[in-house]
Amino acid sequence: MEVEINNMPQLLDHDYSSILATELQLNRSNVAATIDLLDNGSTVPFISRYRKEATGSLDEVAVTSIRDRLAQLRELDKRRLTVLSTIKEQGKLTEELQEKILAAKTMAILEDIYLPFKPKRRTRATVAKEKGLEPLAQIIFEQKGVDVNVEAAKYLNDAVPTIEDALAGARDIIAEWINENANARNKLRVLYQNQGIIFSRVIRGKEAEGAKYKDYFEWQEIAIKAPSHRILALFRGEKENILSVHVSPPEEEALAILRLLFVKGKGQDTYQVHQALEDGYKRLLSVSMETETRVELKKKADADAIAIFANNLRELLMSPPLGQKVVLGVDPGFRTGCKIVCLDAQGNMLENDAIFPTGSETQEENAAKTIHDWCKKYKVEVIAIGNGTASRETENFVRQLKLPKDIQIVVVNESGASIYSASDVAREEFPDHDVTVRGAVSIGRRLMDPLAELVKIDSKSIGVGQYQHDVDQRLLKQSLDDVVESCVNQVGVELNTASKQLLMYVSGLGPARAQAIVNYRMAHGPFRSREELKDVDGLGAKAIEQSAGFLRICDSENPLDTSAVHPESYAIVHAMASDLGCDVNQLMKNDALRKKIDLKKYITNTIGLPTLKDICDELAKPGRDPRGVLEKFSFKEGIMSLNDLKPGMKLQGIVTNVTAFGAFVDVGVHQDGLVHISQLSDKYVKDPFDVVKVQQKVNVTVLEIDRDRKRVALTMKK
Repeated sequence: MEVEINNMPQLLDHDYSSILATELQLNRSNVAATIDLLDNGSTVPFISRYRKEATGSLDEVAVTSIRDRLAQLRELDKRRLTVLSTIKEQGKLTEELQEKILAAKTMAILEDIYLPFKPKRRTRATVAKEKGLEPLAQIIFEQKGVDVNVEAAKYLNDAVPTIEDALAGARDIIAEWINENANARNKLRVLYQNQGIIFSRVIRGKEAEGAKYKDYFEWQEIAIKAPSHRILALFRGEKENILSVHVSPPEEEALAILRLLFVKGKGQDTYQVHQALEDGYKRLLSVSMETETRVELKKKADADAIAIFANNLRELLMSPPLGQKVVLGVDPGFRTGCKIVCLDAQGNMLENDAIFPTGSETQEENAAKTIHDWCKKYKVEVIAIGNGTASRETENFVRQLKLPKDIQIVVVNESGASIYSASDVAREEFPDHDVTVRGAVSIGRRLMDPLAELVKIDSKSIGVGQYQHDVDQRLLKQSLDDVVESCVNQVGVELNTASKQLLMYVSGLGPARAQAIVNYRMAHGPFRSREELKDVDGLGAKAIEQSAGFLRICDSENPLDTSAVHPESYAIVHAMASDLGCDVNQLMKNDALRKKIDLKKYITNTIGLPTLKDICDELAKPGRDPRGVLEKFSFKEGIMSLNDLKPGMKLQGIVTNVTAFGAFVDVGVHQDGLVHISQLSDKYVKDPFDVVKVQQKVNVTVLEIDRDRKRVALTMKK
């Protein structure tokens, strides 16, 4: 009996907080509060930093998990509503079917239920139904021991001239019924997920072209156990028409599951069902299940690869900054020479030139004179040299110049600098200079403040991931944007000097509001207080609430504007100072005074101990940078190319990338070496991130050099 539905959306009035609390093992009321905050426009950094009382101090990881899973549940319900409406329009929605649809917990289960009702292209089964063979299929499918020839004879006509034609049409209908059976699909789905084997073979004639995929020319393994990087490699090889890739479980096990579900007797009709079952599996179900399994494998591999990229990016963005010093930036090169720029302590370019430290004797003398003159003229404190082509030769040249000992020489990872130099951002900053000058500026600035400079570059171009071009680009962008936003807000942003690109990642801002702030600065000069944010066109109360705590003003009239104390809590700090008979400035500078604060006195309905403790921490170290201090580092002298390496040689290096299978380390020879996961430690390593991180300084030993393939194998074992 068809069910009447008056207000379908009310059916989907789910208690998301209970579902999420159960799935994520969190407190329901905290989850509910987080959902309310997200729905009201609060950002992940704001919620985790300034709404701890409401969320039970959930960190960014937990809040992000709630946000992402909530979006998935709502998308599922949106699809659920479409399915209900479509079946209702067909006049086929029963109470039992409605209950199944409402109870479906995954998109796959929901689609299984919907499949028999889904508009489909013309199939062999629909053709058979048009010939009037569905009643015959039903009689055979019931398996009551009927004589199939006698039954089939009743359906003969011009469109069905023979008994075999009738039986074949009935089998096509039964095969489609089996394919669309939700129970059968679910059981096979589990089999494919747990016992599916991924096979890869080289396409004939592609052996030479696909040499880099040689390991996978004849490959098979349990799909669920295959690491993410291997799944992505196989699918890339398939996309490039080098490999043929398939996923399937043992066929007999799949057929056994279907026989148990659909084979009921031993007569002629059962034999027909058996034939239809095998045809339905090979022609329909196996294809559908393989497609679905491949999607799930790709989804999991994408998630793993994106997580690796995100971890690496976080470490890179949170690299210790040099700080405000006069820097001479060098973009090294052989044929075209080195582009050099001098940057003041705020990162503004003072001068640029080209030198040839690896050229003729005269060119080398001129290069040495230019560097000496600039160091004296601008009081250079640090020389930053990009780690690209001619890096070690340029570094070696500079170190031999006998510059003042207090001038530090640092090799900087220039990955992505070329992307920045050709970008709209770079052209806007330096419209009168070419890409090489902009590249040198980027190298110098990323030493001064890696975070502020790297936000100007598309995160995918920074080169700290694996298979980033093969994964879901939408999910990758969201994940990387989350990381950038998290890092920017964790560090805080100086309101009067930050670029638009940095400001746009501040909680609650975005591109338009960031530009509005820059425009206001240009028109009115530097901000004197956070209060002045109210005067910026396009910045409403919500945007100011979300962003203010993450914006710093070092020369503000209000000392609290230099800290991460949110303006909504200023009254509490003033009350603390008043109760101690001092002003806020004195409270921030006097540790003895702060120790006298009784936090319990300032607890309100909305502000509890977590926020009060954060406030006191900020008063002690207002606006402190969480990124640590830049450590001195230099590569081993005399080691400049692969030809200088020998097995057994011990070197210092910098981790440039961490993957699921190990870590890549720069030892100063223009080719990063690989420390395989098995060589990261004397102990068993399950996850490389447990041992190493991007930008970490490590001691390695050379195991093997393959000069033809330009590969270096390293070990960190003692």
